[in-house]
Amino acid sequence: MKCQNRIKDMELPNSKDARAGKQIFILAGQSNMSGRGGVGKDKQWDGIVPAESVPDWDNIFRLDGEHRWEVAQEPLHQGVDYNRACGVGPGLAFANAVKKSVGVVGLVPCAVAGTQIKEWARATEYYDRMVKRAKAAAADGGGEIKALMWYQGEKDTFFKESADLYKENVEKLILNVRQDLHLPSLPVIVVALASGREYLEKVRDVQKGIDLPNVACVDAMGLPLQEDKLHLTTEAHIRLGLMLADSYLTHFLAQ
Repeated sequence: MKCQNRIKDMELPNSKDARAGKQIFILAGQSNMSGRGGVGKDKQWDGIVPAESVPDWDNIFRLDGEHRWEVAQEPLHQGVDYNRACGVGPGLAFANAVKKSVGVVGLVPCAVAGTQIKEWARATEYYDRMVKRAKAAAADGGGEIKALMWYQGEKDTFFKESADLYKENVEKLILNVRQDLHLPSLPVIVVALASGREYLEKVRDVQKGIDLPNVACVDAMGLPLQEDKLHLTTEAHIRLGLMLADSYLTHFLAQ
């Protein structure tokens, strides 16, 4: 995998250069969506940015923690997944892969590490923040919300009750987001887990079999994991980003 120089050595333009009319994608879930690529045992990111995740100053932006558009760069979830060491995730690789087909991309990072699906129910802190951020992203000509990408569930594989309720809770989440954003056909791409604990297969079966319209699934099983056997490596995050891009372009681009 080719790597670019550390991002801290690159100068980026001011957020005022963010362009209007973006194609907006919500990134939500747990730590494997927020990104742990390159984060070591010392909880520090190594600063290495793969070529697939380099910034595009003209075409890829992110909504920061204060609802301001800025040029997207790794770590994409810095300042959003609070009090966590964030690294490379799938978001920028996805954006770089779809930009030629969709135009200017706006990424809305919302993932929070260590969360169960019940913590994303309507009226909870993380759900309400996600909806608020999505609405802020689209406001004032910011762009059009095109899809939600959801990678979550590792925590739910720890507990039988959580795994048993996963189907009900994830389908409620999708329906609630669509209702609260007034986008009844909003495309959703669910990632089937690459890792977990005792009830992993039960949660994966749900993720692969969601019976709602405009829901696609990409399967992360088999992607390389770090030594903790839970978090994706940098290489895996890049591969996942490309898988998400292929799924979006294949299933939803014409919508």
